[in-house]
Amino acid sequence: MAIQSLLIIVGVLAVLLVVGVPISYSIGISSLIAILQTVSMDVSVVTGAQRIFVGMSKFSLTAIPFFILAGNLMNQGGIAKRLVNFVMAILGKLPGALLVTNVGANALFGAISGSASAAAAAVGSMVEQGEEEQGYDKALCAATNGASAPSGLLIPPSNALITYSLAAGGTSVAALFLAGYVPGIIWALACMVVAIVIAKKKGYKGTPGKFDWKNLGKATLAALPSLSLIIVVIGGIVGGIFTATEGSAIAVVYALILGICYRNITVKSFWKIVVDSAKMSGMVVFLIGVSNILGWVMAFTQIPQAISEALLGLTQNPIIILLIMNVILLIAGTFMDVTPAILIFTPLFLPVVKTFGMDPVQFGLILVYNLCIGNITPPVGNTLFVAIKVGRSSLSKVMPYMLWYYIAILIGLLLVTYVPVISLGLPQMAGLL
Repeated sequence: MAIQSLLIIVGVLAVLLVVGVPISYSIGISSLIAILQTVSMDVSVVTGAQRIFVGMSKFSLTAIPFFILAGNLMNQGGIAKRLVNFVMAILGKLPGALLVTNVGANALFGAISGSASAAAAAVGSMVEQGEEEQGYDKALCAATNGASAPSGLLIPPSNALITYSLAAGGTSVAALFLAGYVPGIIWALACMVVAIVIAKKKGYKGTPGKFDWKNLGKATLAALPSLSLIIVVIGGIVGGIFTATEGSAIAVVYALILGICYRNITVKSFWKIVVDSAKMSGMVVFLIGVSNILGWVMAFTQIPQAISEALLGLTQNPIIILLIMNVILLIAGTFMDVTPAILIFTPLFLPVVKTFGMDPVQFGLILVYNLCIGNITPPVGNTLFVAIKVGRSSLSKVMPYMLWYYIAILIGLLLVTYVPVISLGLPQMAGLL
């Protein structure tokens, strides 16, 4: 029954997605059709409605709308320029200074805003003029911008990690947040190395003269209020001062005050931000609710157990099993957004990795890291196409540079996959594991 249910879910889901049915409806319909092989239509519909309600009624889920609202407030709050200046003051002496600054600013802005596409749009726009004036290759700039933007999704506060916590049955959000720092930094450093190497070959130099400590001081003071959001929210959650949900509400208040102080948020713009955040939150929450039907069907028909037995039947070697999972996730990530992919693959693969003792926190970072790569990989690759549009380039010109970034990022993925301390070191030091 498990294999039959899996084939029905995968087949129906694939057909619906191909014909353009929204992902939430596709997941719900494919799950209901899978239920029908065991129960009647009336029972399946009632069960589906109940599972949606159960999935949407979790208190911890309220953190996601608040973080979305906080991110949108920060996007409009005028922080991108301050972060670019701050990173430029630190890294400006390196070869290809603007490329390296783009990478660093994306990591910071993506972490604060919670959106890779927003980071690529905001930061890319800020550095574009300087890159053009200094004769940088537009395709290289677009590739650097797109490749580095998803690093912020790993660095907390991260809606992707909150979604994984819900899908994984309540894995500690605080532990996941701490675990995301090193993988996110590895992603950013990998992009910086590639940017520096290419910049040296093309003769792009850093800013001339000695290191300007006075400029660094000014840039730090200007960026400190924005950077403090991460310190306040994550410090409070990890320190046990407040929960992730309470932290998300604090983030909203902080972001609103900051935007008003910077005079970038008005009554009119605030209303638009609230409406946009409500629409996005509604889509995400409904998707999580519908995915709860899928989780129930998988548990009822024992699909995870069947997949676990199939993989373990192929090999007992955890290294090979993880490699197979990475390949599957990388392929799936090129066609699916991060949130639905997390909700689909967590119940499938988490039981498998638990059989050989992998901590759910480490698997969460492996999962999100894989799916973030999909964010910059065609045919979907939303973040990559945003970067291409902002950089006024084309996919054909950008892809030769992207290949080098893919190699560096994939090396980071292997480190996160096979070196547990990268993900678990900080949570263990904090006593969360």
